[in-house]
Amino acid sequence: MKIRNVVLAGLLAAIGVGAYAQAKEQFFPLLSYRTGAYAPNGTPWANGKQDYLKMVIARDGGINGVKLTYEECETGYATDRGVECYERLKSRPGVALFDPQSTGITFALTEKAPVDKVPLVTLGYGLAVSQDGMAFKWNFPLQGSYWTGADILIQHIGKSLGGLDKLKGKKITLVYHDSPFGKEPIPLLQERAKMHGFELQLLPVTAPGVDQKATWLQVRQSKPDYVLLWGWGVMNSTSLKEAQATGYPRDKMYGVWWAGAEPDVKDVGEGAKGYHALALNTSGQQPKVMQDILKYVHAKGQGTGPKDEVGQVLYTRGVIIQMLSIEAVRKAQERFGKGKVMTGEQVRWGLENLALDQKKLDALGFAGVMRPLSTSCADHMGSTAARIETWDGKKWDISSDYLEADEQILKPMIKAGADKYLADKKMTRRDVKDCQS
Repeated sequence: MKIRNVVLAGLLAAIGVGAYAQAKEQFFPLLSYRTGAYAPNGTPWANGKQDYLKMVIARDGGINGVKLTYEECETGYATDRGVECYERLKSRPGVALFDPQSTGITFALTEKAPVDKVPLVTLGYGLAVSQDGMAFKWNFPLQGSYWTGADILIQHIGKSLGGLDKLKGKKITLVYHDSPFGKEPIPLLQERAKMHGFELQLLPVTAPGVDQKATWLQVRQSKPDYVLLWGWGVMNSTSLKEAQATGYPRDKMYGVWWAGAEPDVKDVGEGAKGYHALALNTSGQQPKVMQDILKYVHAKGQGTGPKDEVGQVLYTRGVIIQMLSIEAVRKAQERFGKGKVMTGEQVRWGLENLALDQKKLDALGFAGVMRPLSTSCADHMGSTAARIETWDGKKWDISSDYLEADEQILKPMIKAGADKYLADKKMTRRDVKDCQS
């Protein structure tokens, strides 16, 4: 009798698992941080993601008839809390993918994702070497990494001087968040310093970055020709205020794309005039996608945040991330079944086969917002271009053409880094057959 009960229990468990797997809705877990030192930046990013989901639900009814659901989980930008959110949400029926919203959380989840078969979208952040899709099957650093960003900044500075050869003898200081995020660009900058003969000074800032007086005293003493700011949250505005206080020219400062949004400069205002930052996307409410969000979400009183936030730099980036996530599901449906809920594995294939040309972006309402993006099995980034934006004291203005990161420098570094990761983890590269799965 006991054996029969055990067998019956096993059958019921199997039926339960099968029923659980047949999800009726596509679920998007939304890791976010609306509390703590990084809330001013994390909030508009999270709002953009959620508003785009709400808009697609209201305007389109989902993806080819598949209903969409979502749930936010507060991480406070803490790695341990991010892992807790992941563990709690990863087994929800119809889970599509995770956007960790933190390089530290990404590092912690990179080993978990292959086991759980859930892709990680890390747009403009995460591990630079994960561009190599043959080594990192589940990581997607879409639109750029900290290596591509650092490379573009050095190219831009060299161009402004009249050529990269003019960098010889110059001093460039990296003021960076002392975390995996802030340390990521260092190998690329060291490589460029070796190539062009400029001196690289590294000045870490302890998180969250509210006390930088000692750092900027060092800047004043060393008198660098340029300062690169790799900050996030309150660190960015603090850096700009300290630069103003110590007399360091803001037009010689260049921030990463996470240090070039409204929350970074609004409290500094005119004091930040001339400050530059990388730009992955434009800002403003003119694009059709923003007009649709205002029409289908905010006009109905369902906006996640304030109406005037729609179209801001980080809000727009959140919208882009959610659009790419939804388009990955749509792409997966083309192969695995239109109108069906996709598994994490199927969404991973969709992310690996994104093909968003200008015509497609225009149709989605993203004309002028971002560059076309096309991924593959080998390339999990899809675009390595960015522009420079400059703060005029009141708003951000795009101040350069698009620059492409130099693949001749990046590819050998990425392959070497990916090979080392695989060797350390006793893993092997994917073969071509796996690209079709």
